[in-house]
Amino acid sequence: MKPEDEETIHDGPRFSVHRATFPGGRTREWVDAPDSVAVVAYDEQSVYLVRQPREAVRRDDVLEVPAGVMDVEGETPEETARRELVEEIGMEAATWSEPRTFYTSIGFVDERVHVFLATDLVKVGEPDESGEEQIELVAWPLDDLDTLIERNEDSKTLVGLLWLARAR
Repeated sequence: MKPEDEETIHDGPRFSVHRATFPGGRTREWVDAPDSVAVVAYDEQSVYLVRQPREAVRRDDVLEVPAGVMDVEGETPEETARRELVEEIGMEAATWSEPRTFYTSIGFVDERVHVFLATDLVKVGEPDESGEEQIELVAWPLDDLDTLIERNEDSKTLVGLLWLARAR
């Protein structure tokens, strides 16, 4: 779909906002955002999640799978996922699924999330708290996956956990 005209309303370091008029006089605004990754890391006992402040929703109690923005030039989704897993939970995984990809909110943002299942985990360090992130690692019992799905409010986490539940 090609717009008749388009303008950039905001051009920031992480995303930009655009407004355009399309045939028929429809005006729309949307956010251009980089793709991101999410990793459902689990072993026989637990699925590994993070709890961190999320200023956009003014909360610090949401459990999420490890995730991150694809912000390194030339990095593939799997390379980003591997880096984020080490940074956020201090683990590496030997076995990775093919990613499932979805749009986060197709009505106003073009961001896609590449979700991976990761197993055969090995602890290689501690979560990286050297930057702005304040990450708490949470090991959730795998045999209580239904409760985690029922309580969760984060889209990438829900997609990943539902995929894991189906795979099990």
